[in-house]
Amino acid sequence: MPQHSRRPLVVIVLLLLTLGVVAASYGRDVLRSQQNDASAYTYVADIDRWRRTSRERIVEARYDFSLGPQLADLPLQVGEWEGADVPQSNIEVLILLEPEEYVYRRYRRSDGKYLWLSIIGSRQAKSFHSPQICYDADGWQTEVSAEPVELEDGDLYTFKLQAVKDGWEHVVLYFYLYPSTVRSPDDGTVLFKVTAPLDGSLAETLELQKAFIREFFIRAHS
Repeated sequence: MPQHSRRPLVVIVLLLLTLGVVAASYGRDVLRSQQNDASAYTYVADIDRWRRTSRERIVEARYDFSLGPQLADLPLQVGEWEGADVPQSNIEVLILLEPEEYVYRRYRRSDGKYLWLSIIGSRQAKSFHSPQICYDADGWQTEVSAEPVELEDGDLYTFKLQAVKDGWEHVVLYFYLYPSTVRSPDDGTVLFKVTAPLDGSLAETLELQKAFIREFFIRAHS
């Protein structure tokens, strides 16, 4: 076959190969999207309730964190953690905050390490305030900063609170979840908060909390 007659054939083959690669890539992305949609819930997470910050992220969760009674149905068995609901003895908190949904649990691992999970869901601004306010009012010395949590893909940002009083030290990681980037109060807001006593070093305590958070959240991106 003359060389000039082979050139169109070569071009066609290259075009077909290129189209094949593009199609395969597109099919892979669609499949991943379908898998994510089937196995994850998507929310907007941020460390501030009152303003949008640069730490705002789109996050994928393994469980339904939309405002509703299903929040109380979050599993008690989460990975290595076994949870138990803790009765709220401070009735004044519920009266003042008036949350639509409130979950308060202690989760414990087989090695004896434990932490508390607090979830508040509401459409009212009065239901939310910085945990630092309560600690300061009770005489704790506090320090706050942002703290990233590395997920399977991307980082979820939390607000870190360190509180010290009478030889006790608590480490708190918390953030807010919204159903969309609109962040309308009418759609509801959910506070996700993990509190742990200092156990070993600060780094060890933080890793304990982050490992727990990773049981609930999978991916995060801007």
